[in-house]
Amino acid sequence: MPRAATGAIRCIVGIGNPTDQYANTKHNVGWWVVDELASRHNVHMKRERLRAIYGRGRIGGLDIVLAKPTTYVNLTGDAALRLAIFFGIKPSEFLVVLDDMNLPTGQIRLRRDGSDGGHKGLRSMIQTFGTMEIPRLRIGIGAPEGRGGGVDWVLTPFDKETMPLIQDAVKRAGDCIETILKDGLEIAMTKYNG
Repeated sequence: MPRAATGAIRCIVGIGNPTDQYANTKHNVGWWVVDELASRHNVHMKRERLRAIYGRGRIGGLDIVLAKPTTYVNLTGDAALRLAIFFGIKPSEFLVVLDDMNLPTGQIRLRRDGSDGGHKGLRSMIQTFGTMEIPRLRIGIGAPEGRGGGVDWVLTPFDKETMPLIQDAVKRAGDCIETILKDGLEIAMTKYNG
């Protein structure tokens, strides 16, 4: 398989929690996007080692690893480090897909680097790799009413009214990632950050 050019994205990591208990929760939107890409590009997510479920395939003519860490959100960095060592991937060659309470439901936002924005999975990766230069695609899940309640919020399913917005966001996130792999981060940011 052709490898990506140096500095290009080589691994898409969807942050989420394993087990059926969390499968439909807001915190697992990153997993949903990885599943969307796997379905579109016939990537078999069969391997379960390196503390992740992962598969390899071609997207945009490039050799890409799709991964869903099985470490639970707070320890995402552990799985990412194992993937990095095994496949020889630099932090800047990851694209992390995660939920974000700071964005309106269904909005997506792509960034080349930056802080963790309060997300413990992204924080784990930043701490593990010792750099904030990890590209990320955030999917807005909205915030609970009032102060606090964030943990309960991310561990509950979407309601009937917001689920169509999230389903659309997952598809747009898949489109965005395909654009990143074909045309690069800058073009994708211009096109999808609204």
